[in-house]
Amino acid sequence: MTALLEVSGLVSRYGQVAALQGLSFEVAEGEIVALLGSNGAGKTTALRTVSGLHRAHAGKVVFDGQDVSRLKAHKVVTLGMGHVPEGRRVFPALTVAENLLLGGYQRRRDRRAIQARREEIYEMFPRLGERRDQLAGLMSGGEQQMLAIGRALMHRPRLLALDEPTMGLAPQTAQRVLQVVRDIRDQGTTILIVEQNAHQTLRLADRAYVMETGRIVLDGPAAELAQDPRVKAAYLGGSV
Repeated sequence: MTALLEVSGLVSRYGQVAALQGLSFEVAEGEIVALLGSNGAGKTTALRTVSGLHRAHAGKVVFDGQDVSRLKAHKVVTLGMGHVPEGRRVFPALTVAENLLLGGYQRRRDRRAIQARREEIYEMFPRLGERRDQLAGLMSGGEQQMLAIGRALMHRPRLLALDEPTMGLAPQTAQRVLQVVRDIRDQGTTILIVEQNAHQTLRLADRAYVMETGRIVLDGPAAELAQDPRVKAAYLGGSV
């Protein structure tokens, strides 16, 4: 498969603290790829750096053959990358419909296309359609997560980066969110996901990378990593 996203030698810092130390990985078109690791491993920084929300100090991010390492986030969005941040970060004082409208900001001059896309999102997430006039801040955590995903899908991204999409959700709701992620991939969007539940993530993903202190220490097909004794011991509650 052709690599849609190629990350090589990525270094990112917060002040003097190095969050990423030569990070390299790739995501092929049509895959679900997971980044696993403990808190502080650099997973969120990796997504933010790839998406242009945090500037890399060294290394390269190539998306669809173009070097986007120095592009600002809104330019990366224009090229076809979406990002659903940790904690959802919907606009609580705006309605569902208004949140989705902001997701289509890059195409704001084509109002007909934005409206058509919003209706497609409502079909994908019927609950959002039912609550289109409700303030986002009054919705449940699961509904807000659906809204955050729907907002990122408004500009039809080729790759969607998801940061902890099930955090804080009840188990049944979390399962529903992950099924939605699979459905989105099946409809043609490549997925890069950071997720706290390693069991669920390794069942969902095609491939996975395990991060420690800003580096990749293990990688391979998700089904194989799920059986790796090192992964079991560290993330799946097993023992070596």
